[in-house]
Amino acid sequence: MKQKILFIGIVLAGVLLGAMSAAWLAYERIESQPVLSEEQAPIILDIPAGTGVAGILNAMAGAGLDVQPQLLRVYLRLRGADQRLQAGEYAVQPGDTAAELVARMVSGAVIQHRLTIVEGWRFDDLMAALHAHPAITPELAPNTGPKTIMTALNRPELDAEGRFLPETYLFTRGTSELAILKRALAALEAELAAAWENRAPGIPLSTPDEALILASIIEKETALPEERREIAGVFTRRLQQGMRLQTDPTVIYGLGDSYTGRLRRKDLTSDTPWNTYTRHGLPPTPIALAGAASIRAAVNPAEGDTLYFVSRGDGSHVFSVTYEQHNAAVRRYILGEDDE
Repeated sequence: MKQKILFIGIVLAGVLLGAMSAAWLAYERIESQPVLSEEQAPIILDIPAGTGVAGILNAMAGAGLDVQPQLLRVYLRLRGADQRLQAGEYAVQPGDTAAELVARMVSGAVIQHRLTIVEGWRFDDLMAALHAHPAITPELAPNTGPKTIMTALNRPELDAEGRFLPETYLFTRGTSELAILKRALAALEAELAAAWENRAPGIPLSTPDEALILASIIEKETALPEERREIAGVFTRRLQQGMRLQTDPTVIYGLGDSYTGRLRRKDLTSDTPWNTYTRHGLPPTPIALAGAASIRAAVNPAEGDTLYFVSRGDGSHVFSVTYEQHNAAVRRYILGEDDE
């Protein structure tokens, strides 16, 4: 009987020793040995949502990572990580250990893709960029109309043009167009509300929407940061004095697909709701996506007495107080005439 008990004790000790050896081996190998050698190229490990531990381990091995699934399973159990691995895309670099990869998968440190929404884009440009991005999951048909999209965003009363803030958005693979649009819409509304709250007194704008419309015109008129408030000042004084804005970008927007790349005299006199040569006041909607700087400029215009500006041809503008000065600038920079 004593011999039997001793035998059982020896067996149990052996089992325990074996388990301890396996645990030590798992820790030593997993925490020190790279899953990719320095000679190998980085890879992206893509774990679909809903994948279990066995599937994740198989995906690692199938991606060419130097791991032993059974050994790694022991490690995961010992660390209590086997039920905490998150799905997504993970970047694996040469020299990374399995332990480092597991830590990223537990924390959900997935690859972040990016989309930059550019100042001055129209809504069609934005939708084209969303549809073309390889990491964005299509949720909207390419021909989905802007009204349908704004309804899906719970803003059916708004025109889609100009309603999304230009900046760079980070997201994970599989994010939908609507999800990014929701973020850009919320960012625009927050920026516009903050700017309106801090608007200069006495500006001839009645609502934040009017500020957004003016900001979109400023955005299309100049890309120079130092000119935005000056151009806002010109338009502000024109509105205050009952003058027409007479800004070419609004005419171009109103022409739509009929715009050929060059404004003609007849275009300036062809009336549309956006033609600020034929109509007083602001157009009915924004004409482009306005960045934060243009929004702030619209509600905090530069003081002064200039009423005109003309392009120098290098991206900058000449500002004039009188119509005579403006005509002289037009002759010099547009017509190429030398007054001297």
